[in-house]
Amino acid sequence: MKYLEYKGYTGSIEYSPEDNLLYGKVLGIRGLISYEGETGKLLEDDFREAVNNYLADCKEAGKTPEKPFKGSFNVRIPASLHQKAALLAMESKTSLNNFVAEAIRSRVTKEPA
Repeated sequence: MKYLEYKGYTGSIEYSPEDNLLYGKVLGIRGLISYEGETGKLLEDDFREAVNNYLADCKEAGKTPEKPFKGSFNVRIPASLHQKAALLAMESKTSLNNFVAEAIRSRVTKEPA
């Protein structure tokens, strides 16, 4: 899937055949920032306008805008998997955080089969 990028925000690209419309939302934040357009260009324009409006609204309200994908998140896994990962990390003389980051990096950068 391709995404839209603007000012550090990432937006999805969806299509509604019923409405013959492209639409999306900003990803990685709790708030809802949505946009739409009849063409790719109009979708991109509305995405940028939505992000700009969100940032302006936050500034006007004196609030700090949410930052997507801050680099930390909670992961819930079975205790047995946690144990195996922690022990492998110790054997590799690295932290569990670095071990998990490397596992994710390996999966994310892996070429599709």
